[in-house]
Amino acid sequence: MIKVGIIGSSGYTGGEFLRILAGHPEAEVTYLASHTYAGSRVGDVLPAFAHAPWVFAPVDIEEMAAQCDCIIAAVPAGAAMELAPAVLAAGKKFIDIGTDFRFHDTQLYKKWYGIDHSCPDLLPKAVYGLPELFRDQIKGADLIGNPGCYPTSILLGMAPALKADIIDPKDVVVASMSGVSGAGRKPTVTNHFPERTENLCPYGVASHRHTPEIEVQAGLYGKTEVQVSFTPHLVPMSRGILSTLVLKLRSAMAEDAVRELYEEHYRGEEFVCVLPPPALPQTKAVAGSNYAHLAVRVDERLGRLLVMVAIDNLGKGAAGQAIQNMNLMFGLDEGMGLRTVGLYP
Repeated sequence: MIKVGIIGSSGYTGGEFLRILAGHPEAEVTYLASHTYAGSRVGDVLPAFAHAPWVFAPVDIEEMAAQCDCIIAAVPAGAAMELAPAVLAAGKKFIDIGTDFRFHDTQLYKKWYGIDHSCPDLLPKAVYGLPELFRDQIKGADLIGNPGCYPTSILLGMAPALKADIIDPKDVVVASMSGVSGAGRKPTVTNHFPERTENLCPYGVASHRHTPEIEVQAGLYGKTEVQVSFTPHLVPMSRGILSTLVLKLRSAMAEDAVRELYEEHYRGEEFVCVLPPPALPQTKAVAGSNYAHLAVRVDERLGRLLVMVAIDNLGKGAAGQAIQNMNLMFGLDEGMGLRTVGLYP
C-alpha cells in the first residue's frame, strides 16, 4: 500500500486527488497538509468529504516524509523547490503539480516565472510526467514535474504528427478553452461569478507561461525545434479543456491516412481515445475522468491538419495524471484507480 501525502490539499486539485485516491486499491492518504486550513476538518473546507474523518495538518516535511512514501505538492510556483530536497533526501518520491520541475533550463524558468531556482542540481533528475510521451523515464523516477493542463492537451494532440514528421514544427497555432477551476480556488475578480457567467474571453495572449513548456517538451519528443502561437480562453464552466491545434502539413495527406496514423500511435494507450468520424471531442464526455478524447480533420484547401482534444483540467490535466505517474513510479498497473469514465451528462 502506497502512503500518500498531499501539500496544498484544500484547493480544487487537492480535492480531486482525494476523490480519486478514495477509490485507489493500493494507495491510502496518510497526511493532508494545508498552510491555510491546518487544524480544520477536511469536510468543512471540501464539502464532498463531509463523511471523512480527515483533518488538515500543518506543512511539516520531516513528519510527512516519516509518514508517506510519496508526497504530492499542489502549490504555487517557487514553493515546491523548497520542499523537494528534504523529501528526496529522505528517500521518498515527490510529484510537483506546479511548475518548478517542468524545466531543466533555469534561465528559461526565470524568464517566464521570474524566480531563481533554489535547487538546480535536482533538475537533471526531474522527469516531465506525461506518460504517453515519456513513460520509460517516469518508471525510474523519484522526482516528477507534472505537466500543465493546457500543455497536456496540446502535446497529446501534436505528438503523433511530430513523431511522423508530417507537419512544420515551426508553424503551430493553438486555441484552448478552459473552465474556471484551472485558475484555482482563491477568489479573484476574474473568477467572480458575474465576470464569468455568459462570458468568454482570451487571456495571456502571446505571453502565456505554458508556451515555453509546450515548445520545450514537444521539441524533446519530436527531436526538433518547435514554435507555438498559443491563445488560451476562459469559458463559463467549472472544469474541462478543449484545445484546437492548427498544424501545417508538409505535403498533401488524406484525412483517413492521418487518422490511421493517430490511431496507430495511440494504440494500447488506455487514456487516449481517437474518435471515429463524425464524432468530435466535448468536455462533458471527459469531465471527472483521466481520459483524453481526440479527433483529427484535414483542411485540404489550405493544407492544414486540425486536431481537437478534450480533457478534464483537474483530471488528466492535473490530479489524474499525477496518480497515473505515481502508479508508474511504484510499478503498479498504470490505470489503477483511474478507470472512472466521464460524468456524462
